[in-house]
Amino acid sequence: MTTKKLYIETVGCQMNVLDSEMVVASLRKRGYELTDSTRDADTILFNTCSVRQHAEDKIYSALGRVRSEKKRDPSKIIGVMGCMAQKDQHQIFKKAPYVDLIVGPGQLQQVPDLIEKAAVEGGQHSALSLERTAGSVNKIKRSHETFDPLRDPTMRPTPFQAYLRIQIGCDKFCTYCIVPMTRGPEQGRVPGQIYDEAKILADQGCKEITLLGQTVNSYKHVDGDQTTDMTSLLELLHDIDGIERIKFVTNYPKDMTTRLLKAIHTLPKVSPYLHVPAQSGSNDVLKRMKRGYTIEDYRDMMSRINEHLPEAAVSSDFIVGFCGETEEEFQATVELVKECRFKNSFIFKYSERPGTRAAGNLVDDISDEVKKRRNNELLAVQTQISEEDNQPFIGQTVQVLVEGPSKKNDRIEKSASGLMQLTGRTHDDRIVVFEGNQRLIGEIIPIGIYECTAFTLIGTVITEEVGPTQLVGLSV
Repeated sequence: MTTKKLYIETVGCQMNVLDSEMVVASLRKRGYELTDSTRDADTILFNTCSVRQHAEDKIYSALGRVRSEKKRDPSKIIGVMGCMAQKDQHQIFKKAPYVDLIVGPGQLQQVPDLIEKAAVEGGQHSALSLERTAGSVNKIKRSHETFDPLRDPTMRPTPFQAYLRIQIGCDKFCTYCIVPMTRGPEQGRVPGQIYDEAKILADQGCKEITLLGQTVNSYKHVDGDQTTDMTSLLELLHDIDGIERIKFVTNYPKDMTTRLLKAIHTLPKVSPYLHVPAQSGSNDVLKRMKRGYTIEDYRDMMSRINEHLPEAAVSSDFIVGFCGETEEEFQATVELVKECRFKNSFIFKYSERPGTRAAGNLVDDISDEVKKRRNNELLAVQTQISEEDNQPFIGQTVQVLVEGPSKKNDRIEKSASGLMQLTGRTHDDRIVVFEGNQRLIGEIIPIGIYECTAFTLIGTVITEEVGPTQLVGLSV
């Protein structure tokens, strides 16, 4: 089989990272190997995101850069995949007519055949799901194909951590969000398929899996009179040998049930980390966003978490500058962050997305200057909280899954003992950096914390716990 070269660039969320892994696995079966050079590649693929305008601009910029390479070598195949492909298929072909194929996120298993078809026949080819108004719910669901769960360990963040999709699509229809239109109706994957894929990951050496879904704790699969929910699924996966940690993102506030929280507390492999977007601290803004809950609902959820899973670390998402957001409404968001004291928050300036309900019915009337100020103000509040809440870890011992060299490792000199700066995460998803030997990568080890920043715990590998303030270092 002739070896061909593939260049793939991924923009966006964990779903896209997982999608790219599966596409690469399927193309390896067709004789492809990866390259980091578009010039050397026989096929160039861009896996895209439509959540914010910046992500789309980045793809058009990348397409512009490869235009000359297509002109130099017309046999080179250029493809656009993912959410932007589903949303803007006609626009992409118009703006970049040298693109050969466009594939939506529900048709990624067709990518190898479409590449071969484009190479043989020439011309432009596409495979896309039905739009949400193009037929019955079942018909639309069927147009979002189930991707054959081929896996390529080389595409993962680390060889021992992997994403595992349990849910496809979303039915919440938040007014700012394009995902229900690009990824289709909400569907829970068959539990047996999820279990089998998790076992494959364990056999490949994965110690940590992260279950993915747009509203992952809403997971449900009905088979006759048997219903599997998120709690049942966690109990099923918990018994898989080799899997030591199970995380799941992203959660929906109203589906954070007491039953689920109690299960997390009693299942030691399930991480006590909950990412639950609030988006705003104002009921009026939440109503315009069509989030489906009130701030009172969110506070009730936080109370349930504190009661049944007090060890949990909670993070959140916020959008500032949403349509009509007043200063008073923004300050309500600031107060919510102060009240809930999130481990961290992902804060975004509102970006109007064509095709969403907000774009058609609400006015994006907050200036970019105001959005930027609110973003910075909320970030400063969260940063202070994160640093304050990391302080109690100083003098404590935490269990860390060592992920690999830290991003700063290449910019610092090795210590006299030849150790490098490594990074990893605690069970509740806190980032830890420390000096250690490369052979620690992939292990879960005790780290004694002696310093912290807002987003990082700094520690040393220890061999024994000797007290709350005294730590014994391990220089191996």
